[in-house]
Amino acid sequence: MRPPRPLWNPYAAGIALGLGLLATFVVTGNGYGVTGATSLVTAAAAGRLAASTVAPGSYLRGLYDAGLNHWITWEVLGLAVGALAGSLLAGRFRWEVDGPRRAGRALRLSLALLGGTASGFGARLALGCTSGVGLSGSATLAAAGFLFLAGFFVAGALFGQITRGLWR
Repeated sequence: MRPPRPLWNPYAAGIALGLGLLATFVVTGNGYGVTGATSLVTAAAAGRLAASTVAPGSYLRGLYDAGLNHWITWEVLGLAVGALAGSLLAGRFRWEVDGPRRAGRALRLSLALLGGTASGFGARLALGCTSGVGLSGSATLAAAGFLFLAGFFVAGALFGQITRGLWR
């Protein structure tokens, strides 16, 4: 097996991310976003499992009516395929539970579930995720985008301080 290719320079990666965001705006008329796709999948699954959850006037109804054939669903599918292809081409694909090695696997999974749940809940409150509100919102100079990013970084720094002992 060949050695993994080096990681990108963070400045080059940031420029590539910005150019990708610009291309997404130009091609689709929309910015980046991820949590909208998970919301659409949740509404579709809920509608199939319990039709009352998508009754007229319910929280999930509008998402259910939008369906899965939506630009954001295709964007997320492309993101997953691109990430897999990139990791394979760079020789960095691994099946592992990432995180601090001092924490056991169960704690790492619990922290990931806690963080993912909190991020997902916050994204629904903010009407978008880090990429949707933070990157796309800031790219359009929306005050909400900058406010979201500031809050996201502050929350990350605080939680990093709380869990720093696990990383030593």
